[in-house]
Amino acid sequence: MLRVNDAPLDYDEGMTVGDILKKKNYIFRMLAVWVNGEFVPRGTYEAVKVPDGAEVKVIHMIAGG
Repeated sequence: MLRVNDAPLDYDEGMTVGDILKKKNYIFRMLAVWVNGEFVPRGTYEAVKVPDGAEVKVIHMIAGG
């Protein structure tokens, strides 16, 4: 079991950050992602594996004025 933005998500073996974003339907291009407090650079989402029990934070980057 994972926690994504404080909500539970079932864990699948070998799950990546990209898999989580797809499962949660995060399609916005400008995202900032942390796994267990460590920033995950964009462009590595499909390669970065997430361990079972991880805390994942996803924030939409929005500009405004």
